[in-house]
Amino acid sequence: MYSVVLVEDEDIIRKGIRYSVPWEEHGYVVVGEARNGVEGKELIQTLNPDIVITDIEMPVMNGLEMIMETKYQYDYVAILLTGYSEFEYAREAIRIGVSDYILKPLNQEEILEALDRAALECKNIRLLRQENQSRAELKNLSLLSNLKLEEPDDPLVTSILDFITDHYSQKITLSDLAEHVHYSERYINQRFQKALGTTVIEYLNRYRIQKAIALLQEDKLAISEIGFLCGIGEYKYFNYVFKKYVGCSPKEYKSLVNH
Repeated sequence: MYSVVLVEDEDIIRKGIRYSVPWEEHGYVVVGEARNGVEGKELIQTLNPDIVITDIEMPVMNGLEMIMETKYQYDYVAILLTGYSEFEYAREAIRIGVSDYILKPLNQEEILEALDRAALECKNIRLLRQENQSRAELKNLSLLSNLKLEEPDDPLVTSILDFITDHYSQKITLSDLAEHVHYSERYINQRFQKALGTTVIEYLNRYRIQKAIALLQEDKLAISEIGFLCGIGEYKYFNYVFKKYVGCSPKEYKSLVNH
């Protein structure tokens, strides 16, 4: 359902639109009515509708002023109601973000056609919002945020974390870590998992991908080079590991967050 606000100072016209259009049958719901631009502005701010249908000439504040003060903040689709004498005025209004206009006297077919065009634009707006939200989420993605990394009590775990920080770009195996801390692989994995809730290798993979994310955002290096710099290796394997943790390929990620 797309939400609609009607703004029209003439009660007979506003009520005529409200009750002559089979809104719900076509996927719309009228969430509010206003008699002038000031009331309309308040409704827009309160209800954040998908579509606003408004007259141009109204007392207190006209429809164009209302649109200019709200359109870019609330990103709705604006449809103007206009008479023939205002036709050129309505065409000019497209420059301030009006998407469509309906000529008076109004008829149901023209209103529904305008609403269908508005619905398509609403759909595109929603997709863009989702894309922007996804972009923001990906840009701020932290693969280590759910781990208990704030000064772990276990000095053995601290030693392993420091080793990974210093050597993540190199090949690291559990046997390398066991040799470094002088404990068995099984023992260090048990201690690490108890302290952080994950295995050493899982942490290492997350740490490397987090570094890769930072380098992809800088957009200075080739993707294949980033894989090696982060200790993951050749592109095909880097692509596989990155997608496992981030949900998209390094190439897709780079395109999303840098454009």
